[in-house]
This record gives sequence, structure tokens and C-alpha cells, in this order.
Amino acid sequence: MAVFMLIHGGGHGGWCYQPVARRLQAQGHVVYAPSLTGLADRAHLVSAGVDLEMHIRDVAQLLAYENLHDAILVGHSYGGMVITGAADRVPERVGHRVYLDAAYPRHNESLLEHAGPMISAARQAGRVVDGVELVQFPDMAGPEFYGITEPAQHAWAKARLTPQPWKCFEQKLQLHNEVAMRAIPESHLICTSTKPGRDMKLLMERSQGRVWDIDTGHDLMITEPDWVAERLGMIAAGA
Repeated sequence: MAVFMLIHGGGHGGWCYQPVARRLQAQGHVVYAPSLTGLADRAHLVSAGVDLEMHIRDVAQLLAYENLHDAILVGHSYGGMVITGAADRVPERVGHRVYLDAAYPRHNESLLEHAGPMISAARQAGRVVDGVELVQFPDMAGPEFYGITEPAQHAWAKARLTPQPWKCFEQKLQLHNEVAMRAIPESHLICTSTKPGRDMKLLMERSQGRVWDIDTGHDLMITEPDWVAERLGMIAAGA
């Protein structure tokens, strides 16, 4: 049995992991899938103070208050920024980092720098609501933007997507315990279409070969939950 903490990407919430969480729980694992502050079921908490650092604290605090150790952190998309920061803050509580078609950041790098053109385009379509700059509104970045085309999945996701505070994408990640964080094992589950933009040699070296790819949309935890859950189970088993 392993403990998983599944961290969502921009515009999403813990809800997006329901298909994967059910499969992992059926395998006997313990699963946490929180929504980050200001998103999904916590959208009512959105404010000008919501940024990357707050989301890192969300995860680090949950790890501490649940007294978790050797947790497998899984980050999708923007969630790669968050799990990297959380593993840096409390490395003693993290046993593995899994990047799910995710950002793979370096110190002092923001998501804007990591995925510039796409993130810049998101800002151009953003809006200011109650003094908070928000991007990825569902009417501009709907399920099809994330590669979800199956009708039932599309309808389910469309009803749950929420806009993302821009600060989260703009703020630079600060690493304070990078040596300890990098010492934590890592794995990568990625979409085949994103391989050309990645340093695959570096990923293979740092993960000791634990890199899998699949030809599907960016939201692979929704479009391919069996595949994702199977690979996560393999990681938990030490594959």
C-alpha cells in the first residue's frame, strides 16, 4: 500500500483525478486529491494573494497535518511546479515525485518562462474579476483545449473547470533544499505530443528510465485513467 497525493493543473481541481483515484484505491492505496486554493470547490477563496507559493504551502501543510511520510506526489501540468516546490519544502515527507505531462521547473523559473507562448496566449484572453487577474476561463480554455473529446468526459469536465489566478503562472519557483528534493526519486508520465519540447535525455537520467508516454490529450488522467493508474501502481511497487 502506498500514499498518493494527486495535484491538479491550472483551471482544474481535485475532481479531475476521480477516475484515477478510484482505480488506485481499488489497488489498496490511500489517495488524497485536494483542490488548490482558489480553484474548483475552493474557488470561493480566490483572492489577489493566491499564487504559486500559496499552492506549495497548500500541499506542504496537508502533508504535515496528515502526518504523511513517503508520499508519492503526482503533479499534472502546472501541478509540476507545485509538487517540485512542496518536495523542496518538506523533502522528509515525500518518497517519490511523478510528473504527469507536467512542467519540470528549475530554481527561479516560472511557468511563464517554462511554457512561454501558450501561457502568454492565456493571459491575453484573461480578465480582471474583483481585482484578481484570472486566466484560462472555461469559455476560452474548455475541455477540448486539454484534449478531452469524448462527449461524457467533455460534459463532466466543462461543468467543473474554473479560471486560474495569473500570479500562479508568473511567480518564480524558489528552491531552498534543492539537493534534498532532487534526491527524491522521480518518474514521468507524458503525452507523446509533448516529447519534442522536453529534454528527454535529462528526464531519463534523473528518473533512471522511469519515463512512459502515451498518445492522448493533455488531460491524460481523464482520457486514459487505466493507463495512468497502472503506471502509478508500478511506481508504487518500485518499478
